[in-house]
Amino acid sequence: MKSKANGRLSRREFLAASVATSGVAILFAAGVAAQEHTPVADHTGVAAVPAAGMAHGENSGLVGEVNLANFDPTEFLYDFDWGQESVAPDGRTVREWQIAAVDKEIEVAPGVFFPAWTYNGQVPGPTFRCRQGDLLRFRFRNASAHPHTIHFHGIHPPSMDGVTPVVPTGGDFVYEFEAKPFGLHLYHCHVMPLKRHIHKGLYGAFIIDPPAGRPPAREMVMVMNGFDTNFDNENEVYAVNTVAFHYMNHPIVIERDRPVRIYLVNVTEFDLLNSFHLHANFFDYYDPGTRLEPSQREVDTIMQVQGQRGILEFSYKGYDPGLYMFHAHVSEFAELGWMGVFDVR
Repeated sequence: MKSKANGRLSRREFLAASVATSGVAILFAAGVAAQEHTPVADHTGVAAVPAAGMAHGENSGLVGEVNLANFDPTEFLYDFDWGQESVAPDGRTVREWQIAAVDKEIEVAPGVFFPAWTYNGQVPGPTFRCRQGDLLRFRFRNASAHPHTIHFHGIHPPSMDGVTPVVPTGGDFVYEFEAKPFGLHLYHCHVMPLKRHIHKGLYGAFIIDPPAGRPPAREMVMVMNGFDTNFDNENEVYAVNTVAFHYMNHPIVIERDRPVRIYLVNVTEFDLLNSFHLHANFFDYYDPGTRLEPSQREVDTIMQVQGQRGILEFSYKGYDPGLYMFHAHVSEFAELGWMGVFDVR
């Protein structure tokens, strides 16, 4: 399959390529090695050589591997940024972060590039974490060519809401507020047009822990997102944590007897709903994690509108080891990149 002249795939082209890719990704996860490697056009239209060892279908346009040195979705799963910690005169914990808006091209699938607007050079932005009652200070600098802000979900003074002031190119602003309430929240740019500033990549997860914390578990962050690579207001690529099919090619290893906690956030633009479905298991769901009791018990599929988020808790204790799939339960989203595998050991 050939890319368009500008190197950007249409939704139909990406679907045709990814159907083949997703099928062989399962084989790759099971240890089936590829026997040949086919070049794929990059964003300049020049053929790029895929990484060795990546399985692919004979007619698949998505072969090889994205450059994980730039952004590794596996590392992102577990990367909680607690900020620079200090103690205020009143004894409260103060957490401080430096965050910058930066324009940067990112790779969302092998050979498929997207001109993103980012927080700290990545999409999603860093996962900020704190405890309820902490004093938070975000020193924001706009190094982008466009005006931006940071709007945090949660409770804070109106002067810290991230709607105004709009921070111009080269400008700075300090967001400071008390962390409340505990739960899973979201942050994103709130400059008009919203669909442009969010879709381009200015968003991330924001976790406030309860004062006493949560029970021990294997914790990870999953941000459901999509990318309109040809700017027709329709996503050609879907993913969790940006890179299509990453967790098919790099299954998430889980210890069978260890509880799992997923912080799940939906920031997909151009689609009313996104979803998460877990194969051969059920989970308790906390929407949006501001209470310690589940809002739903023993479900295997949940839906989220944009901006909605929730915490999933489950385990594979007593289950057979092996590969367990998870994916969006909109078939087209799954076929366009939003699917992955847990490797239960």
